Amino acid sequence: MDKFLAAAIEEAKKGLDEGGIPIGSVLVHKGQIIGRGHNQRVQKGSTVLHGEMDALENAGRLSAAVYKECTLYTTLSPCPMCSGTVMLYGIPKVVIGENKNFMGNEVLLREHGVELEVLQDPECITMMDDFIKARPDLWNEDIGE
Repeated sequence: MDKFLAAAIEEAKKGLDEGGIPIGSVLVHKGQIIGRGHNQRVQKGSTVLHGEMDALENAGRLSAAVYKECTLYTTLSPCPMCSGTVMLYGIPKVVIGENKNFMGNEVLLREHGVELEVLQDPECITMMDDFIKARPDLWNEDIGE
């Protein structure tokens, strides 16, 4: 398994252990993780701290030049908010653990020149599927339903 996806899965498991939604993400620049995070909407009562947003927040303020050299790894296909942030900061590549449980805005990302790699990782698929079955209320809230 890719070590960066493994780090994103580790973040997702942290979120689950904290009573939150198991989605994790890492921001990678030149082969180094510079930001990591997990969905913290439940834990922090946040409206915006999806896994990708938390990873970007934890990377801190960066120049546009840095973002343009990054890859964002996420355990689940990015929602409209996270996709918009990828486009806003010009992140050129997103590696997605899975999109079977949720298909985010992949078409829009591709239309804006973002390279996507969808891995359909069995651990990501099972973790989200189990969570959605166990907590459909939290899942539906997270995706705005």
